[in-house]
Amino acid sequence: MMEFDGEDHGSDRLEKTFSENGINTETHALDSQEDHKTCQDNETPQKSWSLDRNWGFSLEELFRLALKFFKEMNGKAFNPTYEENLRLVALHKQITLGPYNPNSCPDIGFFDVLGNDRRKEWLSLGSMAKEDAMEDFVKLLNSCCSLFAPYVTSHKIEKEDQERRQKEEEERLRLEREEQERRLLKEEEQRREEEERRAIEEEQRRKEEAERLQIERQKQQIMAVLNAQTAVQFQLYAKQQYPDNPEQQQLLIRQLQEQHFQQYVQQALRLQQMASQKQQEESTVIQTSEALPAPVSNEAVSICNPNSQSNSLDNHEQQKDQKSFHLVVEGETGVVPIVAPSMWTRPQIKEFKEKVLHDEDSVITVGRGEVLTIRVPTHPDGSYLFWEFATDHYDIGFGLHFEWKDLTAPTSSNNGGETITETKEGTAQAEGEKTTEQGRIPLVNEVVPVSRRDSHEEVYAGSHQYPGEGVHLLKFDNSYSLWRPKVVYYRVYYTR
Repeated sequence: MMEFDGEDHGSDRLEKTFSENGINTETHALDSQEDHKTCQDNETPQKSWSLDRNWGFSLEELFRLALKFFKEMNGKAFNPTYEENLRLVALHKQITLGPYNPNSCPDIGFFDVLGNDRRKEWLSLGSMAKEDAMEDFVKLLNSCCSLFAPYVTSHKIEKEDQERRQKEEEERLRLEREEQERRLLKEEEQRREEEERRAIEEEQRRKEEAERLQIERQKQQIMAVLNAQTAVQFQLYAKQQYPDNPEQQQLLIRQLQEQHFQQYVQQALRLQQMASQKQQEESTVIQTSEALPAPVSNEAVSICNPNSQSNSLDNHEQQKDQKSFHLVVEGETGVVPIVAPSMWTRPQIKEFKEKVLHDEDSVITVGRGEVLTIRVPTHPDGSYLFWEFATDHYDIGFGLHFEWKDLTAPTSSNNGGETITETKEGTAQAEGEKTTEQGRIPLVNEVVPVSRRDSHEEVYAGSHQYPGEGVHLLKFDNSYSLWRPKVVYYRVYYTR
């Protein structure tokens, strides 16, 4: 049986070998004759901690590496002595099976020298703790083979590299999770914003649709009333334009009805603007009157201001214009029902001129700076007046007035004084000469205010219901043109 040699495995060799790897060691007293290489391990747990810290592995991990190295490299990379082999095997049995127990171990034959030596070496360990046996195993293996330390170092580097890769992988996964969470949150926020936007758009669309339907219903109601008023006029007009074409008649009637509705809307807006303007003026007047001193008597005003009479006449005229339907009938005030006219346009200007050219009386020339009035008396068998006109190359002003037959106004009214160049009957006279014996003149109401019309581009047409017995005055105004006379093609007729 081989025993440890104190000289071969002295403390110098152990201290030198383990100091290179940062391991604290102590000298084992080896007694080859009495103790058969009994190794006393008196290291404290602090030494185990130092071993763990210096090698970079826990004690169990370091033991597993040492055991693996011993099994793989024994007889190849290193050749331990017989005593070292016995010691390593005994330490391994102490670690795996615990202290030697003769009752649980089988008997060994007398001639089994190796088995008896191993059992004696195991028995010499006594009750050595498992951790101490692991540490002794590592120290002894390191002292036996100089390749063990690099082997552990390589595994340490590999372990650190694995830990580094693992940390990097964990960090990458963490960043991916955070990025995914941010993306999900962003997508969720975008989805909510999209839903809110769609909800707002849907609500807005419903409101717009409801408003559109309401406007359409109002339009249909207004058009129904307007169409009921102008149905007869438009049908008669369409029959005259297209006598043998019912489809064109219906198309023209629809166009006239749409134009009539647009004119009604524009007139309503204009009246609304006028009403708001009037309210503003009244509020301004009230504020001004509050800021002015006490009023002066009428006599003082008439003495100080010789133009007061003309101003009062102007005020009277303004009141008359505002209430043009309040007329004087034999000294009493009455309300005359004058229905608003219907006006429209159509683009067939060339065909209209060709038709009108056959009648020489239907082509007139309005000189530069002139106002030409066409007088059209009401017909006993008619109830509506229709007119159409167009011009060559340039526009012209057009307006419509109605002169009452049996109604008169005082001579101070501004209805007279305008020279009539031509009448429908071909007689020219001044309205100022129509004074009655009582000093009154025929009353004239404005139906359509004079305004410039682009009659050189479209045919302007219209109709007006007779308000009573009298004369319609079609006024073609070229007073704004100082250089060009205007040629007017017109046609006037009545219907029942």
